[in-house]
Parts: sequence; C-alpha cells; structure tokens
Amino acid sequence: MTPYLIGITALVLMASIVISPRIRTIEGFYRGYSETGIAPSLWTLVLSQVTTWIFARSLMTAAILGFYYGIAGALAYAAYYFSFVTGGAIINHLRFKHGYDNVQGFLSAKFGATGAGMYNFVVILRLLSEVFANLIVVGEIFGLKGSLEYFSAMLAIGVITVGYSSMGGLRASLRTDVLQSVLVIALVAILFIAMIFNPAFDLGAVFNSSPDIKSPGWVLLVVAGLQVWSYPLHDPVMMDRGFLADQETTKKSFLHAAWISIVCILMFALLGVFAGLNNLESEEMMDALTRLFGQPIMAVFSVALIISALSTLDSTFSSASKLVVKDMKLLPETMMSGRIVMVAFLIVGGLFLLWDSKDLYAAVAVSGTISMFLLPIIVFCIWGNRDVALWPVVVTFAVTVFGGITYITESSNYTTWMFDLFGYEHKYSKLLIICITITIVGFVSFALGLKEKERNIKQRNLG
Repeated sequence: MTPYLIGITALVLMASIVISPRIRTIEGFYRGYSETGIAPSLWTLVLSQVTTWIFARSLMTAAILGFYYGIAGALAYAAYYFSFVTGGAIINHLRFKHGYDNVQGFLSAKFGATGAGMYNFVVILRLLSEVFANLIVVGEIFGLKGSLEYFSAMLAIGVITVGYSSMGGLRASLRTDVLQSVLVIALVAILFIAMIFNPAFDLGAVFNSSPDIKSPGWVLLVVAGLQVWSYPLHDPVMMDRGFLADQETTKKSFLHAAWISIVCILMFALLGVFAGLNNLESEEMMDALTRLFGQPIMAVFSVALIISALSTLDSTFSSASKLVVKDMKLLPETMMSGRIVMVAFLIVGGLFLLWDSKDLYAAVAVSGTISMFLLPIIVFCIWGNRDVALWPVVVTFAVTVFGGITYITESSNYTTWMFDLFGYEHKYSKLLIICITITIVGFVSFALGLKEKERNIKQRNLG
C-alpha cells in the first residue's frame, strides 16, 4: 500500500504547489488578501476553518477515543468543535465591539506587555504542538517509529509544506485549504459509507457503547464543556481567519465551520467506535479496522490523515509567521521575515520529535489546559467589557501552567500525587479536577481584581 500512498501524497503536494499563489504584497502574505486587495470569500474561510481543525492528529484522537470509550468518547471530542461558536462570539466582540484587529492589541491595552506575553507563550505552544503532532501521524503512516521511512516522510512533508507556504503565506494557505478540505470531507464520507454498509455495523450497539456514566469518555465530555469557552482564543489559526472579512461573512464562516466540522469529526470518530465494538481480544484499532474494511478502504483512511496533516501544517506556518512578525513585532514586516519564522517553527517543532511520543501526546493537551487562563478574560473583559487588575491574570496563568505540567506528569505516571489525594486514577478524571480548580481560581481572582480596579478608579476620581 505504501507506493500508492506515496503516489497520492505526491499528487496532492503537486496540486497544492500549483495552486499556491506567488504573493508579492504584505497584505496577501499576512492577511490572505488577493493581489487587488480583496478579502477571502465566505466559503474559502469556511473550508479553511474546517480543514485546519480537522487535522491528522485530531482525526486519530477522535477515532481512538471512540475505540476505547465508545459513543461517549466520540461525542466528547466532537464537543470541542463547538469552539467555532464560542470563537465566533469572541471575534465579534474583539473586532466589532472593541475595535481591535488582533488579540494581542486587546490584551496589551487591558493588561500591558505581561498580559500579551502570557498569551503569546500559550499560542507558541499551540503552534509547535500542531507541527509535531501532525508530523508524527504522517511518519507512523509510512513507517515504524524510528525507522528511515518514518523520519523521511516527516522531513519530506515538512519541507515541502514550508516551501509552498513560504511562496504565498496566508493567501497560499487559504487557497490550498479549499482543495484539501474538499478532499478530506469526501474521503471521510467514503469511510463513513463503507462503515454503515459493513455487515458488522450495528447502529443500536453504537448508541449503547458507553453504558457506564462514569466512563472516561463522559468525563472528557464535561472537560470539553469547560474548555470549549477559552479553547478557540488560544488557537491563532482560527483567530487569524476571524480578522479577514466583514462582520456578516465572518459570523457565517464560523457557524458553517462549526456544523461541518462536528459532522465530519463525528463520522470519523464512529469508525473508532465501530472498531471497538468488533475488535478481537487485544486487537489494536488499526488492526481491527484493517480486518473489517480491507486494504483499499484503509488506504482511504491513510490518505485522509495525510491530507489533513498538510492542511494544518501550512496554516500553522502562516499563522506562526504572522504571530512573530505582525503581532509580536519581533522581526521587520517583510515576507522574508515570515519565511524565516516558518523554517524556524518547522525545526523547533521537529526537535520535539526526539521526545518520547507518549509524552508528546500528553503535551498536546497542555496548551488547551493553559488556555483556560483566558476564560475569565473572555467573560469579564471581552464579553463583559469590565476592567480588571493585572494580578488575577498572573495568578490564573500560574495555576494553569501548574495544571498543565501536572497533567503531563500524571498522564505519563511520573507523579501520582493526584491519585493519592483524590483517589482518581484515570487521566481524564484528573484533568477534570484540574479544569474545575482553574475555573474556580480564575473567576474568584477576577471578581476580586474587578472590585480592586473599580475601587482604585473611584479613588482617583475623588482625588
């Protein structure tokens, strides 16, 4: 099957290179505008949002959660895609209520360089995690971990993606996203149809695949309900696409991206549920799916993962260049600066691959946990338009960083103090405790910081 995968991947890469525009303007490179200054259309934004969130690692994670935890795991992962709804609401207030053209501008105005710096730290973690998480999936498709094929596939995909991304920046990413999104949606639909027409498929069994309310899948669904409010704000790929078009187009793009993404990720997650219901003793998910579907359908499965990895990587590189050059202003605002940043993120993201993959998978969840320091900022400041002192932001950020590190060490069994203290062994139960703690600390701190800020303003006015 590998020669066919190499051939199909080469065709998709060549098509992506061909349709990538050679941008000559700063606005095109960093904002995705055409040479004549026209903003991206509605469906360009929709399909770009969809394919950049249905990335290789997310597809695999959705299927794995379905495999181990049944319908609960599938629903839990799909719940994260409501981030498009909350993300659209965040963008609407940042742009059209507060008048800012990026997240950093708002945070700098409210909390100075410290607030923006903490946000940039989380965003960089998110971007780097997207690089190594997607490269890992590509490597595992083409070869065993540590093999020549494994590293060659990751290197080839990474270098070629940076190559065509550097030619056109965000404009190239948007153009290729449309092609890649259509392909991924079609492939996911083929897989879903193959599943429902499989003789072993039982819809009733799927719906009853998570009978235990204490299942980790249901626990993760609660975690998603807590994280989905802040999760979109720490994803620069989503946020960048919220600052490109007019208000009506932007609103519609987020709403359409929400339902399309939820449907697609659920369809893919159900493949895992199907495999879990029909697996033989000690059989892994991929082995079960191969036995149930055969090689041709599994080739479709692999191609879907590869294309989704490409779409996410080029979007990640374009967002990384915008972050460092335009938002953080660390380099001159030139296209060459953006290209240098893209190469740097590929190299640094690649270095993470030297770490144990088990720890890397846990690390992917860290940025989402740390992003919860943004939840009270969203509620109090972005939506509530209230002024809050800086210290609650710092306190909440410190708690989320500690929570993120704790999740890694507990998930990888480097520490067990949460089990000793709370009696819960599964990592999602521990993650729920971490998220609840962060939420309580954040809202209490902000409530106190709100009163302090208003009291200081009142005293200054009286003085």
